[in-house]
Amino acid sequence: MTTTPVPVPVSDAADPRLADYTALTDVALRRRKEPAEGLFMAEGEKVIRRALRAGYPMRSMLLTPRWADAMRDVVETSGAPVYLVEPETAERVTGYHVHRGALAAMGRRPLPTAAELLAGARRLAVLEAVNDHTNVGAVFRGAAALGLDGVLLSPDCADPLYRRSVKVSMGAVFSLPYARLDRWPHGLGDVTAAGFRLLALTPDARARDIAEVAAECRTERVALLLGAEGDGLTPRALAAADTLVRIPMSHGVDSLNVAAAAAVAFYAVTAA
Repeated sequence: MTTTPVPVPVSDAADPRLADYTALTDVALRRRKEPAEGLFMAEGEKVIRRALRAGYPMRSMLLTPRWADAMRDVVETSGAPVYLVEPETAERVTGYHVHRGALAAMGRRPLPTAAELLAGARRLAVLEAVNDHTNVGAVFRGAAALGLDGVLLSPDCADPLYRRSVKVSMGAVFSLPYARLDRWPHGLGDVTAAGFRLLALTPDARARDIAEVAAECRTERVALLLGAEGDGLTPRALAAADTLVRIPMSHGVDSLNVAAAAAVAFYAVTAA
């Protein structure tokens, strides 16, 4: 006879069963802890469900009473322990007010290699030193929405599975494959060697209008290279590109933030 799992009430914020959820606002701690322990956080009902649909295994779930009914089917089918806590306890454990009322500790899966990602893609984003988690999440959401096939990351890019990245992407990080280029910027040579035309997005005066270049690349494989806000792409990354491209600006605006610029550029290279 199979019994239906039931959430386990927990009232002590120091309970070791809640260790995965401790100090979620401590970015330095979570950057060390999560990849090393093979876990990440999914926050909110939609994101948790998308992570499960994408095949990520659930380690445990933390729920406040208000969300127990909404997540009942997940409780019954996940096979993972579920801990029921009051909102005050959740805040003491995590370090912030968990207003979505549901958190899940998920297990990571091995990343594809850069070569594997390059082999099956036609349109890719390549990010250099984008280390703000919000920007990474927003770029992934735009890339998924606008039909890109994957994302390549420089070694110093932020973790797409960090809680903030996952939340901002609304789970798009689960549906879009990504890999890291371990050698930077030398790994960009692997991109061009795989048959991609590497376009570097920059406000540089030498850059060409991205719409014109995208029209030229309609039948080519394209990788769009983007840098962090502020400094933008490094000189070595720009030198590795086949073509410098820009988004024309008006009213004295010289640039967009990386997430907005990425969305415009993704549309240009997929709609051409």
